Amino acid sequence: MPSKTPHPGTAREIAATLADASAESLPSLIERWRDDPRAQVRRAIEVAGRRLERERAERERVLGMYALMREMGGEGIVLGVDEVGRGSVAGPLTVCAVALPDDPVVWGINDSKQLTPRRREELSARIHQVAEAIGICHIPPAEIDELGMSTCLRRAMAAAVEHAGVDPDAVLIDGNPVHAHPRERTLVKGDARIACIAAASIVAKVTRDEIMVELGEQYPGYHLAESKGYASPEHIAAIRAHGLTPVHRASFCQNFLETARLF
Repeated sequence: MPSKTPHPGTAREIAATLADASAESLPSLIERWRDDPRAQVRRAIEVAGRRLERERAERERVLGMYALMREMGGEGIVLGVDEVGRGSVAGPLTVCAVALPDDPVVWGINDSKQLTPRRREELSARIHQVAEAIGICHIPPAEIDELGMSTCLRRAMAAAVEHAGVDPDAVLIDGNPVHAHPRERTLVKGDARIACIAAASIVAKVTRDEIMVELGEQYPGYHLAESKGYASPEHIAAIRAHGLTPVHRASFCQNFLETARLF
């Protein structure tokens, strides 16, 4: 004899509810329909369970980045610092410094290279909303040619920290020692391991990408917006065909350009 207990909805409706549910509501929904015998519901519960596990793992990953930020930086103002454009052959070197509060957490934060452009833009906007301080410095190509990358990187990091407008108790930098600040501490792959460094990497990347799009409009044909100034095949071919522009780093272009002429 069939059960007289009505189902709480059609199988399709339940599957749609599970698919659209937030991570916070999933546990109660999964529990509610765990014993539903319908195949579509059971499949939906399995998918929802896997999504919940991914969500939990992601939250643990992000919270671990915040925990390491405090472990290395202490309880005061902690600035994370990262750069973008170091290996580019055109455009500026951009360095960003960011201080994040412990709350609210910026969920999804990660090394900028692990994120899609759209996700970077979303996270950058969120970081600007919640950050305690943000500092940015751009070093132009001519200065990089004149002083070299090591000097420019050190100057840019010191300037970004100063531009943040706070007196940090710790400055956490991705990579190896730079000697840009007396309270500097460094961690290799810190942009994927420490929240404030990841935030700096995202803001730096989004900010510099916007600059490269504008430069692409000023110097059409060099594929600056697409390559972001890096040595893509199309970018190299354009330099060989048309020479260098004022936004190129001449010292970086000698490997593939025998004679460089100004645009």
